[in-house]
Amino acid sequence: MVNRPDARRRSEKSRRAIYDAALSLVGEVGYPRTTVEGIAARAGVGKQTIYRWWPSKADVLLEAFLDLGERVAEEAGQQPYRIPDTGDLAADLKAVLRATVDELLDPRFEAPSRALAAEGLVNEQLGRAFVAKLLEPQLQLYVERLRSAQEAGQVRAGVDPRIALELFVSPLAQRWLQRTGEISHTYTDTLVDYALHGLAPR
Repeated sequence: MVNRPDARRRSEKSRRAIYDAALSLVGEVGYPRTTVEGIAARAGVGKQTIYRWWPSKADVLLEAFLDLGERVAEEAGQQPYRIPDTGDLAADLKAVLRATVDELLDPRFEAPSRALAAEGLVNEQLGRAFVAKLLEPQLQLYVERLRSAQEAGQVRAGVDPRIALELFVSPLAQRWLQRTGEISHTYTDTLVDYALHGLAPR
């Protein structure tokens, strides 16, 4: 009996090589100079293989980035990930935002994150996919945690969690994207304190 190659295993091996090639290239040469041809050459596949699975380099990079996030979460034993609920809302928010800072400063994430964010501003289809597949699921975790805090009487009943989360998530994103200042654990801890306690004298 002849042992035939497992097509599924071969396809998965090629897909993984393409993910790794896309992420490494965008980190080395930046998004504008990353091409489908370059990804194919780095991955050791024909560019027709890439176009069979993805319509553009942006789509390759988005899927590769999502896969990277899943792999890192699995390695850290955080699958499925939830914002902790210890009963201390401030401590829980500070913990997850500190982890977010660490991820944003991780070279594995920073280059593809910036590339996707920048391209998403001019490529509406990619931008919508980036929000739907990556950002919105993460934001919903904050919504769930804030609703839990509302039920525990730690957040005012009339507060809209989807708006409230922007008090600490949006400033971090803006500072990181526009490089208007350093991002650090101290910075995100301060954002949480300001968001939860306000600016008025007490």
